[in-house]
Amino acid sequence: MKPIQLLVVDDHTLFRRGLIALLLQDGRFEVVAQAADIGQALRCVELGVPDLILLDNHLPGVRGVDGIGALRAAFPGASVLMLTVSENEDDLAAALQAGADGYLLKTVETEQLCESIVKVLAGESVVSPEMMTKFVSVFRSKQTHAGAVVAESSSPALSQVPVVASGSANLDLLSAREREILALIAQGSSNKAIARKLDIAETTVKIHVQHIFRKLQLSSRVQAAVFAAGFGLA
Repeated sequence: MKPIQLLVVDDHTLFRRGLIALLLQDGRFEVVAQAADIGQALRCVELGVPDLILLDNHLPGVRGVDGIGALRAAFPGASVLMLTVSENEDDLAAALQAGADGYLLKTVETEQLCESIVKVLAGESVVSPEMMTKFVSVFRSKQTHAGAVVAESSSPALSQVPVVASGSANLDLLSAREREILALIAQGSSNKAIARKLDIAETTVKIHVQHIFRKLQLSSRVQAAVFAAGFGLA
């Protein structure tokens, strides 16, 4: 199988080199280019189109979130995954609205980063658990009236979330435990944190999450969080 081709854009040389070294330990990835700013990244177009661009926000000159449009134009078809230290809600909103496929903090574990890359390329949108409640806040600003959530943004992270109709018909499909877990997902809790809070096995949480996704026809925790927000669970 052909490795997933990555373009890494980060102005901190040591961090960028360390990140690349970690990614290359996973045989699924190949780093085809690296850059310290948006300008350098755009000049990498001669090397071909990567599958995914890992993009920092605090770059010299043009910020990462402000360069997403240019990167998407230069590398059509490439996914964009923000990897940044910024926990600012405005940066999150700007990234999603500009078309980023995900937003991760640099505190993310290597294994989680690698899995997030795979999920993004599978069509999912990913957001760090620490940013999930802020994501819900951003989405709530898109609500047109109480009890209805409508995705009106061009951002994949918002447009891929199904419309949640008024009422509780879909929510009635969930057991009391599943509703409890759905609310915790919306708060940004990981499976491990949910297991610890509810005093159950992490494998049990995973099974419940799978059931929630199947019953509600969701494909990611981001979608689950927005669904929960639509029914006031978040």
